[in-house]
Amino acid sequence: MFSVKRIAFVEARSPGAHIFSKFPIPRLGAVLLGTMLKEMGFEVRVFIEDIAEPDWSYVESADLVCISTITATAPRAYWIAERVRKKGIPVIMGGAHPTFMAEEALGHADFVVRGEGDVTFPLLIEALTTGRPALKEINGISFRDPSGSVVHTPPSGLIEDLDTLPDPDFSIVHRWQNKNIYPISTSRGCPYNCRFCSVIQIFGRKYRYKSVEATLREFRKANSVNTSTKFIVDDNFAANPRRTKEILRAMIEEKIGMRWSAQVRVDVAKDAELLELMADSGCDTLYIGFESVNPETLKLYNKKQKVEEIVECIRKVKDHGIHIHGMFVLGADTDDIETIKKTSDFAINLGIDTIQFVILTPLPGTPFFYEMRDSNRLIHTDWSKYEGHHVVFIPKNIDPITLQIETLKAMARFYSWKYILKNLVQLQFFYAGIGLYGRRAIKKAMEEIRRYIEEFGIDRLNLSGVCG
Repeated sequence: MFSVKRIAFVEARSPGAHIFSKFPIPRLGAVLLGTMLKEMGFEVRVFIEDIAEPDWSYVESADLVCISTITATAPRAYWIAERVRKKGIPVIMGGAHPTFMAEEALGHADFVVRGEGDVTFPLLIEALTTGRPALKEINGISFRDPSGSVVHTPPSGLIEDLDTLPDPDFSIVHRWQNKNIYPISTSRGCPYNCRFCSVIQIFGRKYRYKSVEATLREFRKANSVNTSTKFIVDDNFAANPRRTKEILRAMIEEKIGMRWSAQVRVDVAKDAELLELMADSGCDTLYIGFESVNPETLKLYNKKQKVEEIVECIRKVKDHGIHIHGMFVLGADTDDIETIKKTSDFAINLGIDTIQFVILTPLPGTPFFYEMRDSNRLIHTDWSKYEGHHVVFIPKNIDPITLQIETLKAMARFYSWKYILKNLVQLQFFYAGIGLYGRRAIKKAMEEIRRYIEEFGIDRLNLSGVCG
């Protein structure tokens, strides 16, 4: 048993700056679990490194440190874990990467919480502080027994009633400010099954959601304490259109007046009433997973959408005065260099407001990862490069260096001086600023890529039989 009064949560920082790091959106896991522990009577602080440098005197005086990490932040998370363990402080790790790489994480932590931690994590804290329940009775954790053998308990179930979760308390977040983008979660899970996405591996394909009443309560609270845009972090806010419309109608009736953005699929444009309600309720930007303009790639990704639907979606969303952040994934086995050029031309010609061109990345836990690993197509497993901005596998129809460079060039073509001047003329200063920031970030990335290519010997890879 441990004597635990003070607990520190740390969300490890991203490995490097890129065009999207100017507006960090905190992951809610650490904040939500910290809120639970605060309600249990513990002294809790949450440190989100992408927002502010942690107070290391607090972290290193804690009785327990909990570290959240995705794949790209894993090396940094392991470094933090080793730093505090040298002080004799036990470490719990959780998040997407430890969920699928639990034994690796146990090389740096005492316990790993796999999958959703809402039920598992409080039980683990109870076990550590009171001795009950026994560790082997807690589903969803990994640890070493006294003999040193690794124990993986059975997976934990997914929480069914999201209304039982507390509203996240951002007062426990170190140096949290009202100007920070405010994340709100109203649902979990995704009914779709994209091959490169790790969402369903953690949250499942069953779409679970908070009630309209609980969602509105959180919206009201967010609107009263935060002046910036609220970002709905659901993987698809409109997965259940009927529920989404109920929420939006209530927002309009109550005159909540919240400026918000959310992630959706192209399907959102098939419902005219839904789009109208989004616009009337204060939607600023929709983050839409277009993924590709190559029909064969859309099939390979299992997106279940067509290029024609993407075009129609862009037109209808813009007709409602809603901005579009288009998300594209480049480098599938069906892609070639022309696909990359066509993607940037497509985004420019259709007037998408901002874009995210990421390189297809085999994240642990996804079918794509195991396919690349088993076919020896992974270039390396330096997890800090698994953030969508570095080529980490051998593509089929493009050599890795070309994919890397052409993706950056495609972004540079989009965030051009023409883009900046157009937005200045239209008095869209925010987007003009995005363009300027983007150009600087792309230039810096180009410089870094040369070092990356040399470090991993990508230019010397034997591509025969793979790239043709």
